[in-house]
Amino acid sequence: MATPYQGRHTGGSHRTPTHSGARTSPKRHAFSRALRRPLTSAAAIVALAGATAAGYSSAAKPQSPASFTASPAAVAQATKLARNRTETNAALAQAPLSGVQRAATVTQQQKKAKAEAVAAAILKGRQEAAARVSRARQEAAATLSRAREVAAERAAREQTRQSILSRAQSDPEAVARLLAADHGWEGEQFGCLSSLWTKESGWRWNASNPSSGAYGIPQSLPGSKMASMGSDWATNPATQIKWGLQYISNSYGTPCSAWAHSQATNWY
Repeated sequence: MATPYQGRHTGGSHRTPTHSGARTSPKRHAFSRALRRPLTSAAAIVALAGATAAGYSSAAKPQSPASFTASPAAVAQATKLARNRTETNAALAQAPLSGVQRAATVTQQQKKAKAEAVAAAILKGRQEAAARVSRARQEAAATLSRAREVAAERAAREQTRQSILSRAQSDPEAVARLLAADHGWEGEQFGCLSSLWTKESGWRWNASNPSSGAYGIPQSLPGSKMASMGSDWATNPATQIKWGLQYISNSYGTPCSAWAHSQATNWY
């Protein structure tokens, strides 16, 4: 029976086969290994140093540009990017100035708007004041015109009145109509007055009742009572009529009441 192979290591010793099959001694193998390690390390150091030197040398030397041609699309894109970058930088540089300008513009617009509002308010106030003055002038002119009209009407009435009074003896009934209107007695009331004095005196200013002594248009008894209206009571129909109207007002209230009493008693 053959003995099993125990490997390259037997009994802790390292055996290296020789070309002839003989084993080398451990001492020779150890020397060879110890010699190889320093040589390998030295070679590595030398290689590293050479590579480093080559790198420094390569970095120190100017590199020749690579030889290539850019496509039109790449050139256009690069141009666009450069333009965008330029515009962006310009916009960033212009931004503060634009902000100041906008603020100044807003301030100017606000000032302008405020000034326009003030001017509009002043103009409106002036227009309203002018309108008030114009209305006041128109009202004053209308008032003055009306006053003048009233004065003219009054003057015309007074002129007519004086004209009628001046004809009192020739037309005493016209004087009575004029003076009765001052009492508000027109229409039916004046009709009653006309009937009453037609019966009493026939509208004669010098009518005299020989039996009673009554005198004048209203047949005052005595006639001298009419002196309270004027000293010319005996000859002026207007004075007699004034007294007669006052007597009717105090005694009967209205001419129609006096006429009714006269019809009932034949006197008033």
